[in-house]
Amino acid sequence: MSKLLVINSSPATDNSSTRKLVSRFVERYSATHDALELVNRDLGRNPPPHIDEVTIGAFYTPPEQRSEALQQAVELSDQLVDELMAADTLVIGSPMHNFSITSGLKTWIDHVARVGRTFQYGANGPEGLATGKKAYVISARGGNYGAQSPAAAMNHQDTYLKTVLGFIGITDVEFINAEGVASGEQGVEAAANQIDSVLV
Repeated sequence: MSKLLVINSSPATDNSSTRKLVSRFVERYSATHDALELVNRDLGRNPPPHIDEVTIGAFYTPPEQRSEALQQAVELSDQLVDELMAADTLVIGSPMHNFSITSGLKTWIDHVARVGRTFQYGANGPEGLATGKKAYVISARGGNYGAQSPAAAMNHQDTYLKTVLGFIGITDVEFINAEGVASGEQGVEAAANQIDSVLV
């Protein structure tokens, strides 16, 4: 049985182009994968709390040495890491906010990018531990920030996600971007067609 981790990070609900595209992806993906287990994590409706000093202390305390308070502080992070590590494939709905990602998605990354769990330091520097996974990142953007756009240099969304996912070992990342959604449906339609083509 394969596992698909579905992450939505848009704070918008019914009017979210990103959510609609993620739903399309899940529908198409489910149709081509038998015995699929779906795990849904909605960071837009239920964002994880920001990392604080207690949580950081828990990260760097061996489990057998954690107090009850430290164990409680790290409980959600452990759950998020377990979901990530158990998944074969990830689909991340990531609308562009201020040229980058939503605060909910950033906080999720802060919870799952953990030394000893999703990466470690070896003789040659950091080594990702969340290997062997495929990630699809689906985004909707009000403007056009594609590679050929004059605004491409302002796109810190794709570059950041590619970097941080690669850092924890997920190097097979495919981006499906709906560009210019503030100007009409053409970008959303193009992204929908891309989803259909990659999930044939």
